[in-house]
Amino acid sequence: MAEPASTGVVAVAAAGVTLAGLLPGIDGNALIGAFAGASLFVVSRKEGGLLSRGIYWAISFVIGYLAAPDVVALTPIKETAIAAFGAAALVVTIALAAIERIKTFDFTVIFKKGS
Repeated sequence: MAEPASTGVVAVAAAGVTLAGLLPGIDGNALIGAFAGASLFVVSRKEGGLLSRGIYWAISFVIGYLAAPDVVALTPIKETAIAAFGAAALVVTIALAAIERIKTFDFTVIFKKGS
């Protein structure tokens, strides 16, 4: 069962997203899609504490919302909600995988002469 405090936080965040979608210049569909994608990512993530998962949620949410127009322009997806959902759900996973690959990459291979 969910903790009452976390349930309240989610309810307040969902209400805030809904109200922000009513503001002029804000794409409400992308906002809701990014919220759902970021929430799905954080709920499915098992490792990490509450603070790190909150930071991952915020990064996923912002990048998901900002990436939605580009995803719509570059793919057959035409709904910003779906584009934002996918971007938000994938962005942190892809970034963390890239960081791990960079950590293990041997940069001396680039600078070897005669190869």
